[in-house]
Amino acid sequence: MGSSDAVRVRRVYDPPEEDDGTRVLVDRLWPRGVSKEHAAVDVWAKDATPSNELRSWYHEDRSGKRYDAFVDRYRTELGDPAHEHAVGEILGLLREGGPVTLVTAVKDVGASHVPVLAEHLRHTLEHG
Repeated sequence: MGSSDAVRVRRVYDPPEEDDGTRVLVDRLWPRGVSKEHAAVDVWAKDATPSNELRSWYHEDRSGKRYDAFVDRYRTELGDPAHEHAVGEILGLLREGGPVTLVTAVKDVGASHVPVLAEHLRHTLEHG
């Protein structure tokens, strides 16, 4: 299984699938209206998510014009010690044989932190 196949993304509101592997919640807050049983989350990686400050800054502007700057800032955050530890735990799961499914409650996954985190994980796996 290549690293691109090993990291998957799914919304927490969708039912788990057999090939999800380890399901890692990558939201800072627990999703509203979702029981722990329905979420089927194995690991909650709060510290792999954007800081509260970055998240608030990004959501102040709903036009989407801040996304590129958000991505740059989040990539920088992924290198700080708190993020590195949480990301390291996810990488450990992937190195144990994956797959890992990043689970999120965000409505627009493509305009969120999740693709950035997934790309960071894939890149780190490929380039160490």
